Amino acid sequence: MTIAIRAAGIDDAGAIAHVHVESWRTTYTGIVPDAYLAGLDETLRTQLWREWLSGETLVFVAEWNGRVVGFANGGKNREPVEACDAELYAIYLLRDAQKRGIGAGLLRAMAHALLERNFKSMAVWVLEQNRSRSFYEKTGAHMAMSKVIEIGGAKLMEVAYAWADLKALTKLE
Repeated sequence: MTIAIRAAGIDDAGAIAHVHVESWRTTYTGIVPDAYLAGLDETLRTQLWREWLSGETLVFVAEWNGRVVGFANGGKNREPVEACDAELYAIYLLRDAQKRGIGAGLLRAMAHALLERNFKSMAVWVLEQNRSRSFYEKTGAHMAMSKVIEIGGAKLMEVAYAWADLKALTKLE
């Protein structure tokens, strides 16, 4: 099993869009309305990722045997969560790539890149019903706050996890 974590480029937009759409469909079935999940469009998502990859956002991809199976993106905190100055905007893996250490590798790469840009701590927002929430707790994050959001007409609880020290994330196994 060969896994590589690297900075994403514009040519990765389609592969990232595929992971984004597929992981939403597998992760959020039974949580987010089915009609919303069915309406996710990889072509539109690819265009959005091309824009995001041209901006300031940090994006990393995970390749497993040459195929992009996951991504993480992050940058400056968009909303106050405790004293966090950075935010993990998203981290998604295809189902067959989960529980193999790939998510920890993406998190470690993000922490290194944020530290290089003088960030000290990081938050992430995650749906409360997301069964993968324990990943954040296992990597040292603590629950910091919550809010109600709306996706596809459904009101859902979203919780913020916070890592007080990015340096600790660089030591993840």
